[in-house]
Amino acid sequence: MSEKIVISMGDYNGIGPEVILKSFSSSFPSGEAVVILGHPDVFSYYANTLDMAPGLNVIDSLDRAQHGSLNLLQCCDDGDITLSPGTISESAGRAAMKAVEYGIDACLSGDADALVTAPISKEAIHKAGYTVPGHTEFLAEKADTRQFMMILASGNLRVGLVTGHIPLQNVSAEITPELILNKLETLHLSLMRDFGINKPRIAVFGLNPHAGDGGVLGTEEIEIITPALARAEESGIEADGPLPADGFFGSGLQKKYDGILAMYHDQGLVPFKALSFGSGVNFTAGLPFIRTSPDHGTAFGLAGENRADARSFSEAFRLASDMVRNRKKAVKTNDG
Repeated sequence: MSEKIVISMGDYNGIGPEVILKSFSSSFPSGEAVVILGHPDVFSYYANTLDMAPGLNVIDSLDRAQHGSLNLLQCCDDGDITLSPGTISESAGRAAMKAVEYGIDACLSGDADALVTAPISKEAIHKAGYTVPGHTEFLAEKADTRQFMMILASGNLRVGLVTGHIPLQNVSAEITPELILNKLETLHLSLMRDFGINKPRIAVFGLNPHAGDGGVLGTEEIEIITPALARAEESGIEADGPLPADGFFGSGLQKKYDGILAMYHDQGLVPFKALSFGSGVNFTAGLPFIRTSPDHGTAFGLAGENRADARSFSEAFRLASDMVRNRKKAVKTNDG
């Protein structure tokens, strides 16, 4: 059976619809049926604004999706559409989350193989009554899973995070040997199952400057991270650390590892975004389905101006497609 990948439209007042249309402006994947989850008015508006003719195939159910076409399934109400590029609104937040929810349900039911999410506005979804910090936490909540993590990927660079969207002052208290081991297990499994790496090697950063300098600059490396690494080694995970984060990328050490585990958001994302040159992908590991997204936000300042770079979204779709095949290959291998 051919794969089906669904795309949630994101906040329609941001650049999501534009990067989606640009990604499929010249060609369509041969192996998957592609379905945008959103509203026809949104994509007609942006197609006209961008002077594009995507030839949308509007469908009323996923099983009517056609290969070689950009399919669109309406999953939000007409009253939720109040187009005003560059603005934050409750209606846009509500429409964006309805599309995400539809995509999650489709993946959980087996009607879709992967979900690619265009950017949402945290402020807009909060106005609409959603209290989650962002996509990642909402996906995990809907999928009823606690063992999940954010992985940023660009080529052979893959960075996982122990902690995500929390204040920096809370990071030290949040990190425990159990949490680090949990994230290492999730990253290790994902590198094998989703990225197709047989025996992954993982670099683990310290929390403090210079990885604590033997306890002089902090003891988390000695008391928390090192015990977690010992337990990971016992379970067959190859992980080196704790390593100083500051000189790691400058010396090119990232080329020696299949994955990197950073302790907090900016420790991993700042160097990643500097090295990925606008083509990075955000992947949520540990879910019962595949979810990728571009590593940028709504970029309201660019909305409707035909200036948005679609490379990251295109890479997010490509990676989702690769992961669908990798997971199916892993299942066949395990089945013998």
